[in-house]
Amino acid sequence: MTFISYLLSGISLGSIYAIIALGYTMVYGIAKMLNFAHGDVIMVGGYVTFTAMSAAGLPPAAAVLLSVLVCTALGITIERVAYKPLRGANSLAVLITAIGVSYLLQNLALLIFGANPKSFNSVVPFKAVSLADGKLLISGETITAILACIVIMTALTSFINKTKAGQAMLAVSEDKGAATLMGINVNATIALTFAIGSALAAIAGVLLCSAYPTLTPTTGAMPGIKAFVAAVLGGIGSIPGALLGGLMLGVLENLSKAYISSKLSDAIVFSVLIIVLLVKPTGILGKKIMEKV
Repeated sequence: MTFISYLLSGISLGSIYAIIALGYTMVYGIAKMLNFAHGDVIMVGGYVTFTAMSAAGLPPAAAVLLSVLVCTALGITIERVAYKPLRGANSLAVLITAIGVSYLLQNLALLIFGANPKSFNSVVPFKAVSLADGKLLISGETITAILACIVIMTALTSFINKTKAGQAMLAVSEDKGAATLMGINVNATIALTFAIGSALAAIAGVLLCSAYPTLTPTTGAMPGIKAFVAAVLGGIGSIPGALLGGLMLGVLENLSKAYISSKLSDAIVFSVLIIVLLVKPTGILGKKIMEKV
């Protein structure tokens, strides 16, 4: 039962990584850029929820909704102010800008909330479920994270495949020039992508802080990097790849902590990424793209 408990915890953590990874994979797939400030949007979502519940006294559901709205607006603002002017710039300029935005958000949080860790109260209303005569205890946070991941993946896949906005995203990801000629507003489509990714980051931030109830200005830094690793592992640009990469990463990290060493778990995770990319550079579900010259 202990192994099953570790496995479920890993799937729960992997589900959170998968939700975060969606933001990376969508932005890269459509805008062909890496938004390394995405991890800090997670932190902003956590602080908005924390402030809404502790200072404003809002119920958890309202606090989470407010967090999603704030992070959505933040994502659109970041895209318009920091990334849109660099639409035609080289990838290095965009990368440096993303790192700058990341440090800006972290330092603003440090100025506003201070460096001391905040104790985050879980927003999950469900109690732990006991199975096998009490030998297996599944927390409400674990159940919620897994269910949230399933619902989000299903809804996002349906949105992309069955709506005009989703089809516009697919068209822009294939060829921005051709999409423009077909009457698609490329700038609006990219802004929508950032909005969706940032909203998902807010949800992931709340789930992460509920499962690991400590909030600091750097809370989103390492989960953001690991989610990026998950996106690359599964095949960046692929939504199923983000899910697969996130789950693999979460399970591997948790089992490594339990059976090998908690100090070496991160090293093991990144080592596996290197091995996978040596064997399949596009990731597990990634496709090789042929460029015409």
